[in-house]
Amino acid sequence: MTQQQDTVSRITTGMRVVDSTGVEVGTVDLVQRGDPAAVTVQAPTPVDPGGSLDELIESAAVDEPDVPADLAARLLREGYLKVSTELTPTGAVYVLADRIAGVGDGAVRLTVPAAELPAEE
Repeated sequence: MTQQQDTVSRITTGMRVVDSTGVEVGTVDLVQRGDPAAVTVQAPTPVDPGGSLDELIESAAVDEPDVPADLAARLLREGYLKVSTELTPTGAVYVLADRIAGVGDGAVRLTVPAAELPAEE
């Protein structure tokens, strides 16, 4: 297990996230370990207009991570955190595993300022 994966494995939902400047970004909503085999992100399947309401709702459900495909592929390969925050209009940002400086005292410290974190779409 790499040091990066070891760090990610110590993070739990609800932990505080603090950026490189000491600003509290928010709290961890989702922890996703990296999967080196995750190379592509599947395009959503088209909705059958004759489908049931349940199928329509299911097709509209957003898969994580909700970012552009190239970034999503990188997040899935390297691992990421989804952080609930009030700093963006969408209410969440994503943190690549390599942007995590460390974990301690119930908080995740980042190597970058919050402004550099990609927001949920």
